[in-house]
Amino acid sequence: MHLRTRPRSTAPVPEPHAGPPGSRVLSVHRLGALGVAAVILVFGLLGFAGGLAFFSTSGEQILGMSSNGLLSTISVVTAAVLVVAALRGPRIASTVMIAVGALFILSGLANLAVLRTGLNVLAFEMSNVAFSAVAGLTLLLLGAYGRVTGNLPPDSPYAAHREPPAPEPSEFPSTPAEFAAERAMREAEIAVVQHWATAEQRRRVAAMARVHSRADRRRVWMEFDAPAG
Repeated sequence: MHLRTRPRSTAPVPEPHAGPPGSRVLSVHRLGALGVAAVILVFGLLGFAGGLAFFSTSGEQILGMSSNGLLSTISVVTAAVLVVAALRGPRIASTVMIAVGALFILSGLANLAVLRTGLNVLAFEMSNVAFSAVAGLTLLLLGAYGRVTGNLPPDSPYAAHREPPAPEPSEFPSTPAEFAAERAMREAEIAVVQHWATAEQRRRVAAMARVHSRADRRRVWMEFDAPAG
């Protein structure tokens, strides 16, 4: 009994849908700003909920860190800035994250210098300094991702799109005329070495000596065969 087999389909399997170029980089900027903003916002709102004194230098414990009313206000404002930047666009979010990240690190260093003094108006403790450093570095890394690094991802919209360099002429012959020129070149060079070359061969070999690459030597030789314009 003969069974007829169904021919195997040769249609290409559709590839999964890929996002537009740069979508990964831009998503990191937007989602990174929103994620850090959420953490800072929770810290600030919990400080408001606890009714902290505005300028207290001792502070109260919130999520393992010290806080007062001023620090809670700054936290909420910073979170709002990051959220607005993310909503305005990923490029703006990237710039704002880099700026805010640098300010976080500077704030941590400045408050470390006034720790345990009357100038500690944000009621910082060492846990706050550590959080400022971690949050600052996180914002800097997220904001700089795919933008300011030396080796940008292929899908980065910040990568400079350069035109591919023009292909260099091949060193090897590829046409019948070039193969014929190569044979004539070798014969002329041998004739010059053995001192029985014609005047035309000596003239061509002398002209080829002014260039170095094989392709250029072949081009010089073939220019002698080109009809005079």
